[in-house]
Amino acid sequence: MEILHITTQDPAVQSICAKDPKLKQLISLVGDMEIPLRTDYLSSIVRSMIGQQISVQAASAIYARLLDLLGGHITVDGLIKTSKEELREVGLTMRKSEYVKDLADKIANGDLDLLHIADYDDDTVLKQLINVKGIGKWTAEMFLVLSLGRPDVLAVDDVGIQRAAQWLYGVEKSERRQLLVEKSPLWAPERSIASHYLWEAIHLDFVQDYTSLEELIQTTNERK
Repeated sequence: MEILHITTQDPAVQSICAKDPKLKQLISLVGDMEIPLRTDYLSSIVRSMIGQQISVQAASAIYARLLDLLGGHITVDGLIKTSKEELREVGLTMRKSEYVKDLADKIANGDLDLLHIADYDDDTVLKQLINVKGIGKWTAEMFLVLSLGRPDVLAVDDVGIQRAAQWLYGVEKSERRQLLVEKSPLWAPERSIASHYLWEAIHLDFVQDYTSLEELIQTTNERK
């Protein structure tokens, strides 16, 4: 398994801290991170397709059943040989079944070059992925960050990132996407670092358990 290591002493992390005091406070609280990259690219994309517009728990259950159906490993050949009806039986909708089949077909005919995709620049990766049915900008951006480990991607439409930004900067829900649009050029070329720390605020329940960053900092100081 390939691990992406992010430490507070990294020049890229130091750079983003220097540009954004609020984000610096969050980074100081979270500290270093180790992020497992999803280097099984096919499985990563299939998981993203399954997870669209459903809960994490439901997506995990469907993915597990799909793995069982395919003998424990997702392959292009396995997806091609599996019928849409069989895919529906494990929980995929008809539309998602079509997406998965189109993904396998495009890999098989060379329209999507997963074997060499890590060698392409971000824009080329996005174009190849978005050419597949069911892969939009968000899914493609998740692949860039979570599978390829690209350093400068900010998915402004990711709900988790939006929620964390709303909490961190104390803005209204209606303002959070625009806030990310405005922050994006400030965080470049380390936008993925910002993404990972905002996601971590969700994973650590900061956003759920504390009304603000200031409350979190106060509570943390009281516990020392």
